[in-house]
Amino acid sequence: MESSAAASSSSALPQSVALPAGDYEVFMSFRGPDVRNKFASHLYTSLARAKIRTFRDEEELQKGEGIAPSLVRAIPDSKIYIPILSEQYASSKWCLTELAQMVECWKQGKGHIILPIFYFVDPRDVRKQQGSYQQAFEQHAQKHSPQTVIEWKEALREVGQMKGWHVTESCSEGTIVDEVLSKVESHLMSMYTLVTDELVGIDTPVEEVMELLDLGSSDEKVIVGIHGMGGLGKTTLSKAVYNKICSKFDRCCYLEDVREALAKSDGAVSLLNRIISTILKADHQVKSVSEGINMIKERVSKHKLLLVLDDIDDKFEFDKILGKLSDFSAESRFIFTTRYKRALNFIPECKFYEPEEMSRHLSLQLFCKHAFGMNNPPEEDAEICGEFVEVAAGLPLALKVIGSLLFHRGREFWEEKLKEYRGIVSTTENVLQERLKISYKDLSHNEKQIFLDIACFFIGDEKDLPYYMWSECDFYPESGIDTLIHRSLMKLEKNNRFWMHDHIRDLGRAIVKKEDVRHPYNRSRIWSTDDALDMLRNRQANIYVK
Repeated sequence: MESSAAASSSSALPQSVALPAGDYEVFMSFRGPDVRNKFASHLYTSLARAKIRTFRDEEELQKGEGIAPSLVRAIPDSKIYIPILSEQYASSKWCLTELAQMVECWKQGKGHIILPIFYFVDPRDVRKQQGSYQQAFEQHAQKHSPQTVIEWKEALREVGQMKGWHVTESCSEGTIVDEVLSKVESHLMSMYTLVTDELVGIDTPVEEVMELLDLGSSDEKVIVGIHGMGGLGKTTLSKAVYNKICSKFDRCCYLEDVREALAKSDGAVSLLNRIISTILKADHQVKSVSEGINMIKERVSKHKLLLVLDDIDDKFEFDKILGKLSDFSAESRFIFTTRYKRALNFIPECKFYEPEEMSRHLSLQLFCKHAFGMNNPPEEDAEICGEFVEVAAGLPLALKVIGSLLFHRGREFWEEKLKEYRGIVSTTENVLQERLKISYKDLSHNEKQIFLDIACFFIGDEKDLPYYMWSECDFYPESGIDTLIHRSLMKLEKNNRFWMHDHIRDLGRAIVKKEDVRHPYNRSRIWSTDDALDMLRNRQANIYVK
């Protein structure tokens, strides 16, 4: 890429600030005068409309820092490189420097992809530095070191051998732009995988669900409903399947916590907006369910879709949220997860799948990963580990939380906790929640307050604002959050947003509800909009509400 400033004066480079790491997905390299207002502009516009973050020119950078350091970060942080090799591309030292760095990143084998476009230039001229490329290097040889020139030539040789697009007079540039966009979307889809828990023993269930999805058939839509008790690993399984097959579809959407979303007053409309915006890759705000269903029919359903809705309940009805199944492409696939098998009865043509409880061998392996950081227990701890595995009853969530609680604890602590877990009888209304509660009870006062705040208010939110609040309350959030993460009670996602398993969230809210079962305004936290409005209207707040 050569900026207009650089074209006019090699000594007066534009100023820019550092790029945030990972700010761009695609890096476009081109010589401005050749293609900036032609092919490069059309391609950039298409990528931008598809919400693909693309670096294209100095205008992408803010003022404050020289361009070279910014490029040093922008190129390795991008995932896909698109060099537009035009007739005068090789005359720009900036373009050649960028290309050499792209090839270097590509050779490191970290997943970078180069998609070259030969714009009115023969790939052989690029590969062998012939024609205008030969003339450019005759000039470079007089100004740059032999080593630099050799690196540039080697980069051109590598890229000249790659499969790309050759734009000529007989080509439709619009068609090529569409093809490049489709290829970029396909590559990005395969790069982005959902974060999953430790995938112990997941291979067989994944293959069984994929068999039900019948990906090789394009004759009919397929819906698979994954059902089973809480903590069985339904979400982890659905994410693992999604990661494995998403690259086979034109559009994909994975939505978590659907049951909680639909429980809100505008839940159905909000859910539809999330689905539509994700599939169409543009912000859409429908105002009613009927408007959303119509948009799905007219614009969304025509794509080859993979749609996963995690944690639905028996209030979810396919037709009333997504419209008629017959409107969707025959190649589309749907996956729903639920605790309630009866919820799947409302979904047309649904195939049922119930994961089995983990075997003793796999349960022990998952437990040991969290209790010791390895797959097998030390010989002297084998017996007591087996007893904890029995207590967890093959539930992955319980195995993780119990193992994390015991990590780096002494034998006496282990034996004490084993007695406590055994004291939870099978007649308890929610055995899993009671098992998880033992980990909560072992937290300090400050850690409990942070845990309850996240469970009631901050799931999905960035950590910064709550951190300020907790610091002012002397809760010491840095160490508190670290403890919650190590106990497997929550996670911080890549964008520093709080994530919590729905059963652990339910545990936190159940603890608060028990402060006063009948009167929400006597509890320490109120997260329901309706309860909060009722309290304010009736002026029923008291000292307990924080």
